[in-house]
Amino acid sequence: MSTTESVPTGGQPVDSASADGRPAGRLTVMGDRDELATALSNVFDNAVKYSPKDVRIRVEVLTPDLRHVQIRVQDNGIGISRGELKRIFKRFYRALAPATTPVKGSGLGLFIVRAIARRHGHAGLADETIHIKAKGTAGQSFGAWLAAGVTLELEGQANDYVGKGLSGGRIIVYPPAQARITPEKSIIIGNTALYGAIAGECYFRGVAGERFAVRNSGAIAVVEGAGDHGCEYMTGGIVVVIGETGRNFAAGMSGGIAYVLDEDGSFAKRCNLAMVELQPVAEEEEMMQKSYHQGGDLDSHGRVDVMGDMTRFDAERLHQLISNHARYTGSERARHILEQWDEYKPKFRKVMPVEYRRAIEELIARGGAPSLAAAE
Repeated sequence: MSTTESVPTGGQPVDSASADGRPAGRLTVMGDRDELATALSNVFDNAVKYSPKDVRIRVEVLTPDLRHVQIRVQDNGIGISRGELKRIFKRFYRALAPATTPVKGSGLGLFIVRAIARRHGHAGLADETIHIKAKGTAGQSFGAWLAAGVTLELEGQANDYVGKGLSGGRIIVYPPAQARITPEKSIIIGNTALYGAIAGECYFRGVAGERFAVRNSGAIAVVEGAGDHGCEYMTGGIVVVIGETGRNFAAGMSGGIAYVLDEDGSFAKRCNLAMVELQPVAEEEEMMQKSYHQGGDLDSHGRVDVMGDMTRFDAERLHQLISNHARYTGSERARHILEQWDEYKPKFRKVMPVEYRRAIEELIARGGAPSLAAAE
């Protein structure tokens, strides 16, 4: 096995350990699977042993077929023992072998989630405590039951059931930079994504298969297109589609909201209106009008509680989520919409369940908190 120079956050090469013995910010290793598993275990052993609060560790591993995985622990005091970290990352590498087969999707997060849940429950960890980046094709259930504080970033594509049972955290999927595809016209994840999700957020630079966000009850998702039966039986959360959808959208949708870009005015024909109504995206009292004309500067915009009152702040909520999508995935489609916001905003349709809206309005009239109604 060979090791290359370690690179800290500042980008200057240094030795693999600093003068006081603490691990450096970055270590790159090459070798076979067993050697790599041992190297990973040693790196994270040192990380937990010294627990330097100001060091973000990124481990980049190149497997023989050049598929690589990056793992970053932002805060080493995450409450997981050294022994458990060793077991976690040994299992992580077993999930990648043999190198000629696709990465098993659920192997990229489930064992980490189990360790977090035992110690922290549903609350999980602080945002971005653990960030895992992978390249390649993920199999079934990528990011299933992901916990708060964990980000899974995939440069490639994934199969069915992405984010199944999502309970927090963040899933990001986008095509490789060298891919000669148009993301908003190309499938990036399979069918039945976000099945039964209760929390967390997802950003997919590409088109999802059928039954996207089926039975979603609390997660946030942005996607660039979706197949038939999108948001089926959805009871909570937010879905943004900045591309085309298939037929029977929102069938059985009783809660949550969706925003769909309807460029040709045909979305109403593909939406099941038995339980929902379509509304324009209204701006809240000229909110952020100045910001919207600052050339797409994503950091200049105001922020709203996206899971707050689902009957208001539509333009602000939508703009904020599309901005997140552009930032996390590098989506050119999202950036174009933001740069031409005045043109695109009127083309979005808000999908709002009728009884859900009535329940929120009644709760507000009684002096209740609309965010509670949105979460129930």
